Amino acid sequence: MSGAVRVVVVDDHAMFRAGVRAELAAYGSAGPMIVEVVAEAADVEEAVCAVAEHGPDVVLLDVHLPGGGGVEVMRRAAREGTRYLALSVSDAAEDVIGTIRGGARGYVTKTITGAELVDAIGRVADGDAVFSPRLAGFVLDAFAGVGQAAPSGIDEDLDLLTEREREVMRLIARGYAYKEVARELFISIKTVETHMSSVLRKLQLSSRHELTRWASDRRLL
Repeated sequence: MSGAVRVVVVDDHAMFRAGVRAELAAYGSAGPMIVEVVAEAADVEEAVCAVAEHGPDVVLLDVHLPGGGGVEVMRRAAREGTRYLALSVSDAAEDVIGTIRGGARGYVTKTITGAELVDAIGRVADGDAVFSPRLAGFVLDAFAGVGQAAPSGIDEDLDLLTEREREVMRLIARGYAYKEVARELFISIKTVETHMSSVLRKLQLSSRHELTRWASDRRLL
């Protein structure tokens, strides 16, 4: 795509949105393709309004959002000419597959560099499908019908958890300390503790070691 690619950045963390805007300004401000952030949104309602008002080429969309999540944004803000690229801390198979089935053209994780993100936005704007390398296998297996991964709705236990609880659960199950989870998700340690207590109660587990086993059995790590 020649000229400017108009982007809406959707994420519920203001600091992260500011960081993405800065990266896109640094790496997407020159050359044959210019990336222009035309709006930001922090939840589903704001995102739907921003897409309707600005008609962006690409929506850079977090998977877990207040008000229903990224899939809800795509459902309510479907618009010809606007494509969705998921940018998430989660690399879990059910998030990737559910988001792609919801209408996203690509899915990359928040470990991506600024230059890589600009390239991914440009490719999605041109109609390509873009995935972080290890995530592509989830999608290929799922749509070929041979993989074990499934959208979150298939697992009744997982459906008991909110989107934020799922994020906390995965990081804790991977061995992150509470303070590391707090830093990763831009929330307080006390909030992490509250979510962790809720996760253990809903899943009827008694410790993080049991949680790790539970998550591993379901291939969520």
